[in-house]
Amino acid sequence: MVKKTIHEINAKIKDGSVNVVTAEEMVDIVAELGPEGAARDVDVVTTGTFGAMCSSGVWFNFGHSDPPIKMQKVWMNDVEAYTGVAAVDAFLGATQLSESLGMEYGGAHVMEDLIRGKSVDLHATSHGTDCYPRKVLDTTLTLDDVNQAIMVNPRNAYQTYNAATNGTKQTIHTYMGSLLPRFGNVTYSGAGVLSPLSNDPDYRTIGTGSRIFLGGSQGYIVGQGTQHASAGKFGTLMVQGDMKKMSADYIRAANFTGYGTSLYVGMGIPIPVLDEHIAKAAAVTDADITTNILDYSVPSRDRPVLRKVTYAELKSGCIELNGKEVAASSLSSFKKARKIAGELKDWIAKGDFFVTMPVENLPVDTSARPMKETEGVSFVSEIMSTSVVTIDKDASVYKAAKIIMETAFNHLPVVSRDNSLVGIVTAWDISKAVSQDKFDLVEDMMTRKVITAKADERVDVVARRLDLQGVSALPVLNNEDNVIGIITSDDISKLFARRR
Repeated sequence: MVKKTIHEINAKIKDGSVNVVTAEEMVDIVAELGPEGAARDVDVVTTGTFGAMCSSGVWFNFGHSDPPIKMQKVWMNDVEAYTGVAAVDAFLGATQLSESLGMEYGGAHVMEDLIRGKSVDLHATSHGTDCYPRKVLDTTLTLDDVNQAIMVNPRNAYQTYNAATNGTKQTIHTYMGSLLPRFGNVTYSGAGVLSPLSNDPDYRTIGTGSRIFLGGSQGYIVGQGTQHASAGKFGTLMVQGDMKKMSADYIRAANFTGYGTSLYVGMGIPIPVLDEHIAKAAAVTDADITTNILDYSVPSRDRPVLRKVTYAELKSGCIELNGKEVAASSLSSFKKARKIAGELKDWIAKGDFFVTMPVENLPVDTSARPMKETEGVSFVSEIMSTSVVTIDKDASVYKAAKIIMETAFNHLPVVSRDNSLVGIVTAWDISKAVSQDKFDLVEDMMTRKVITAKADERVDVVARRLDLQGVSALPVLNNEDNVIGIITSDDISKLFARRR
């Protein structure tokens, strides 16, 4: 049985005799020598990952102005930072959006700009006090001008992450990228074989106080990340590092269409090989690491699992889903992950980086609970009108106009003989037809592509659909596509008014 200590490994790093390999290289070593032989031969295994990590941000201290100001609100390049802690401290989140540019620019871009040596415009406001009389401040700063820029990321480096696809008839835009209709593609994230937490799933060497590679410089693990769900292999890390020492090679801003901004973070964690059990765990392969493919078109916290898949399958670029071949693409950069693991390996081999044991191990049996909601969730069935009036597709425009006048409904779902929805006609459609002296059948003037709702859908989800599609009413269908009601923007407005 092999037993090593951190002191012994660091002594080897100091005298240059350490044997350090990447997690990718460790796979072949364990296959050849076995876990015990590998533990005897290898001292440190390096890992790496480079992907979008939205839960990231930076604490700034700007220094005191003259006269001094107690910042109540502060913007960096028109991106608001949180200032509710002290006079000139602020936390800038990666996903905070520019007030003028919206999704084109956000907190992540401010961070990358600063790391690249660019200057940013700082605007701050205050109510003014006796000790902080200034009310407005405008200045331009670079990273060298601030006292501290400490990156503190609440949730990074998921152990595993669900893959995403889309079962609807239209493209949807998510934090997992753009998902094509009818399960047209699958996207995933994570480095697989190089993934830090997949190589130490029991958190024996990764924990509070562990020294890591973060953004191109040395950083530390603060503790478990938010939503740390280690029992389900969804562990996360809270990390920190000095942004002044980081490189734009490993900290990059990104825009996700229809979602907003995120920050790509490069992280590498060394795993000291203390015994054969750690050696065996650090030889995990892409075929050993699995995740679930979820249908992201379902607007629910609990999205349906379509199948389980390995990273070996995902990295092949094509997987089988519902009996057909579907393209799979990564939102992470395995090339960058490999570079990070290699760079960390070089640091250790040259004696520039020493490994540490955690001062406290991370919990291995936690789960993330859903939000407790004390206000009732409203469903379409609760506010929709069930006395909806429909019209046959073979009816005349005159009949449609008469029904609208008599019922005060501005939207008439158009149905076939079996009562299935085939279209919709509005008061505007009829007015337009009359103005053009067209009195043909409803079928000839109706909108055929109808946006609909289900009775068991949440009102908030349907409200967004109304807004995105630019319509004011949605027919409500049952599972047989029969019209059972209608929900309008007025119904939703009245509900939201009652909530206030």
